[in-house]
Amino acid sequence: MLDISLIILSAGASNRFKMKVKKQWIRVGDVPLWVYVANNLSKTYAFKDVIITANADELFYMYKFTDFKIVKGGDTRQSSLINALQHVTTKYVLVSDAARCCVPPSLVQRLLSEAGNADAIVPYLNVTDTVVYENDTIHREKIKLIQTPQLSLTLALKEALTQEREFTDESSAIKMNGGSVKYISGDIAAEKLTTLDANNGVLSLLKAPVKSCFYGSGFDVHAFEEAKPMYLGGVKLDSDFGFKAHSDGDVAIHALIDALLAAAGGGDIGEWFPDFDERYKNIDSTKLLEYVCDFLAKVGFEIVHCDLTIIAQTPKISPYKQAISKKLASILDISPVHVNVKATTTEHLGFIGRKEGIGVLASATLKYYDWTTNENINR
Repeated sequence: MLDISLIILSAGASNRFKMKVKKQWIRVGDVPLWVYVANNLSKTYAFKDVIITANADELFYMYKFTDFKIVKGGDTRQSSLINALQHVTTKYVLVSDAARCCVPPSLVQRLLSEAGNADAIVPYLNVTDTVVYENDTIHREKIKLIQTPQLSLTLALKEALTQEREFTDESSAIKMNGGSVKYISGDIAAEKLTTLDANNGVLSLLKAPVKSCFYGSGFDVHAFEEAKPMYLGGVKLDSDFGFKAHSDGDVAIHALIDALLAAAGGGDIGEWFPDFDERYKNIDSTKLLEYVCDFLAKVGFEIVHCDLTIIAQTPKISPYKQAISKKLASILDISPVHVNVKATTTEHLGFIGRKEGIGVLASATLKYYDWTTNENINR
């Protein structure tokens, strides 16, 4: 058997996808696309290691989905690959992209059967249409459409990537570094998912996302602090005191963030914005909520509904409930009717009843972004 590792590149920004959700995070059934790809490719051979690159902001979250090795990616495909190669100890490495989501096992086997015949083994497709380059027709027989996965000698690939230029695939780097490349017949089924185009045949091979909704709850409490502005749900209240906290202390937003993260299985606010990090000193909590909402969208969720119960003896919350609902709705990108805000007291019981602080209970409901709608596929 070959001494070989598998690298799956999944740290990209997905800019060409032109949607809030990143393509590697669209759900195939109940799993993100990158998990779907990793599971399928890992079954094609007994790889010593399966290494997946992740965007820095998604690294912590990706750990929750798999036992494969997750490593921090870089700003480019090449820098991500260099980072992943630091964890490779095998003679050979097979590199593919998360967007190459339907690679047939037969293609992998053909690549592996060529091991030792060149520094890089590369699948390609022929061009069937007439090709024009800068107004001149060129011989289409000389054109190759390069695919992944690609099989490389690990040392040859590591050395090739030390060159001070960017390469879009492994074979280009190896060839430019004087290494040998062998081209083999690819497979049309291994088409890359770049956009949700109705003509993209790979879409028919992917299952639609499940229709489940996901519920999460959150709770937070803060004591009062004199001579500090009070912000609640992103709204400034008329008060002589605010909240004692590392940030602005917006207890409603903090509880809501916990509810949103809980629904996505994303941990809690303390893991994301620790109170010892100076970056968050006195920060406007709406900025934290915006960051979490952006993250949820990128990893494939839509926010459906949220509900907040503000528990306060003072100040009086009722005059601000509508403003809080509208402010949060604008950040969550949902209608205010789906942001329910309630207020109650503790009838003078406990620390809240003694007017020492405020507590907030929050709940949130998410669903998977449905990439299969005609509006998305035909855009």
